[in-house]
Amino acid sequence: MVVDVTVMSVDVTPRPEQPEPPERPGTPLKRARRLVVLGDSTAVGLGDPLPRRGGWRGVGPLVAAALGVEPGGYLNPSFAGARMRCVLTEQVPAAVAHRPDVALLVAGMNDTLRPDFDAARIAADLSDVIRRLRETGTTVLPVRFHDHSKVFRLPPSLKRALSARVAELNAAIDDVVARERVPCLDLARLPGAYDLASWSVDRLHPSELGHRMLASGFTGLLADAGFAVLEPVSLTCGGGVEPSTTGHVGWLVLKGIPWLWRRGREFLPYAAVIMWNSFRAR
Repeated sequence: MVVDVTVMSVDVTPRPEQPEPPERPGTPLKRARRLVVLGDSTAVGLGDPLPRRGGWRGVGPLVAAALGVEPGGYLNPSFAGARMRCVLTEQVPAAVAHRPDVALLVAGMNDTLRPDFDAARIAADLSDVIRRLRETGTTVLPVRFHDHSKVFRLPPSLKRALSARVAELNAAIDDVVARERVPCLDLARLPGAYDLASWSVDRLHPSELGHRMLASGFTGLLADAGFAVLEPVSLTCGGGVEPSTTGHVGWLVLKGIPWLWRRGREFLPYAAVIMWNSFRAR
């Protein structure tokens, strides 16, 4: 009980307790009952394997659990290697048919490694993705990317080239996000984004911890947008599987090195231009 006491000279006179004004009801939180995850191998969940070769978990199921989305309300048509155009033409139709309340979008990094990289085209495709989903009442959350050259060890010329590409990609994403007025998760601002523990052995995909960080960032944006987050995403790893040394080596030999060889050949001409321009500027 709170008593307002007035002191006058030496007399202490208690006043009658005043009723507190009634609270004004706020806007009720929205429940996300249908969730879709769009994008590339990070959206698939690579880097966060399930036990007994049960596939990948990743950011999507973690966000679904936090929002209380039932299994029937969750859809993930993403696939490894997807570019922004792939999301628009191959994934969005399934997403629209699902009529989600929330759509998470992780795409664009595969575009940066291709010789036909076109920031304006990526921006146009991203705008179309957002608009088509918003027509169904979906809240769309894209990402802008960290500087992956700080995570992936590269020669200096390749590092400068990749940083420049990511900067072009982010500038395109920033323009779309500002124009369409949608929330956007900035991966570079996630605490621990550049810590090695946040990345799997390939340094290309988040580890379980990294996926949990992504999920926590997404749910934070959704809470700001008025959605109910029933259970905060824990950053304590559990439920996945820690890849063994044998698994690391096997992945690098069978998947990692061939992928780097293919993408490196496509990316080297652009890196050569960056290196030549740097040489001329000296």
